[in-house]
Order: sequence, then structure tokens, then C-alpha cells
Amino acid sequence: MTAPGFGVYTPLVTYFHDDETLDLEITSQHALRMAHGGVTGFVLQGSNGEAPHLMHEERKDLVKSIRKTLDSSGHENITLIVGCGAPSVFETLVYIREAKECGANFALLLPPSYWAAAMSSDVLEKFFSAVAAETSLPFLIYNFPAVTAGIDMSSDLIRILATKFPGKIVGAKLTCGNLGKLQRLAYPPLPGAFSVFAGKSDFFLPGLVAGSNGVIAALANLTPKAHVKMLQLYSSGSLKDAVELQTKLSHADWHLSKVGVAGVKAVVAEYFGYGSGKGRRPLGVFDIATLSENSKQAFDCVVDIERSL
Repeated sequence: MTAPGFGVYTPLVTYFHDDETLDLEITSQHALRMAHGGVTGFVLQGSNGEAPHLMHEERKDLVKSIRKTLDSSGHENITLIVGCGAPSVFETLVYIREAKECGANFALLLPPSYWAAAMSSDVLEKFFSAVAAETSLPFLIYNFPAVTAGIDMSSDLIRILATKFPGKIVGAKLTCGNLGKLQRLAYPPLPGAFSVFAGKSDFFLPGLVAGSNGVIAALANLTPKAHVKMLQLYSSGSLKDAVELQTKLSHADWHLSKVGVAGVKAVVAEYFGYGSGKGRRPLGVFDIATLSENSKQAFDCVVDIERSL
């Protein structure tokens, strides 16, 4: 596998017990619902996976547990992309090595954001180049300014890096929402295999038109089948139906963005009956009773679609 394939990727949430210890059983149960929903892969330990709240051993335990769960249930082909970003090259390479040992197919790396004012384009190019020179897994660059103190990597920089390291830097996840950047990374094609992904459901269909290789979207934690349906509609040329579904996904995604990571888990628990809206402090617990009526209606709409598929 030279780059992640076309499809829906769920950035899997991580569940915790009431005492905030890792709940591998419920996390694995959630992974199986995603697999049965037809997703192509998972992102583990991404922004929705509370990566900064996990210890090294927990990260390894989580990847091993999900890989074992998938393999033992006939889902060996599901791709695992594992968040391995860290403030230093040294720690990033440790995370990548550990992820590979535990069954990851690819790594996903945010740009470092410690002392953000020092993270110039030149510094970022050197960071990713140093990682690419020594990495034991091919990786995707993850551009999400909201979680990196506003650092926003340009398409020029990402193209330079991917051109320098074909087979090592094999994609990008764009949660920045910049469709022009997505198109510039998709076309003209880079020299090696390179998969660029829309990073949110609210620009899923526009992303596909611009050259996205699918989607990596938090809302897929709630409705994986509906996201797979979008790919099918787009691929078959059923654009009117795709636009109608995109509208519903966009509204639901907007409301999901308001509830935070713990809220994603609370919404899943409300509709599918497992887990809870508990995050590690300071995220705390999301109270589903605080959802607005508009949010409930948006979620009801996409969950009805999910259950019909």
C-alpha cells in the first residue's frame, strides 16, 4: 500500500471509564460499528482521539487493540492511520516506530506548534524533512490551524515536501477547509502516490469535486454508512442526490463542531447506546441534555439516513 486508498476514514474517538482509564472494550465496539458501516480506514489518536491525553503505553495498547479487533472479525483490510505528531523530531520518530510495531499502516503528523512564533516555513520544512529521512512508516501531513496555534501550511510547502520525499510523505489531511489548497495538492498530480483528504464533512462533496481522496471526518463517528453513501452517489454521478445528502451532513457537522470531542462521544451514546460523553479532564463530561433543539433535529436527520442504509 503506497498511499491511503479512496474512501471514508473515521477519526476514531477514544473512550474512557468513569475513573478516566482507557476503555478499550467500548473503543473496540465503536470501531466494529464503523467497520460494519463500510469505512475504508480509521485515524487513531487524531484530534478526536484525544491524542494529547494519552500516555505512550496507552497509545500502543490502543493501536494493538483496534488492529486485533479488526483482524479477528474479518476486517484485515481496514487501514490504520495513527497520529504520531510531537513537538520534536525525536519524539515523533519514537511515536512512528511504536505505531508501526503495533500494526499501523500510516502515520499522521501535525506541524509542531511549541513556540509557534518560531515555526516558520523553513523550520517546518526542516522538521518534516528530518522525519521523512528516518521514518519507519509513510505519513500524511495534517493541516489544522485551530489546534496548532494558527499554523497553516501552504500548498507550496506541502508540495515541496511531497516532491522531495515520494513514498515517505504520501498524503495530507486538510481540516483547514481550504478547497483551493486541496485542489492545488491534488492537481497536477505529484510524482509519487499522494492522497489528499477533506478533513470535515461540511465540505465532503466540494472536496471530492476538487480532488479529495475521500474524507476523514468526525461526523463519521456518528454516521459511517451515510458517508459511504455520499461516495457512492458521487462516484455514480448522482449529483442531485449527493447535494441533498451533503446539505444534511453539513448541518449535522456544524452542530457537532459545537459540542467538542466529549460531545461527539455523548451524541454517539445517545443514538447508539454505548459509551458516554466522558473525556479526560479538562475536557470533562458533555451533558447531552444541553443540546439545542436545532442540534437534535440535525442529528436526528442524519441518523435516520444511517438507519435506513
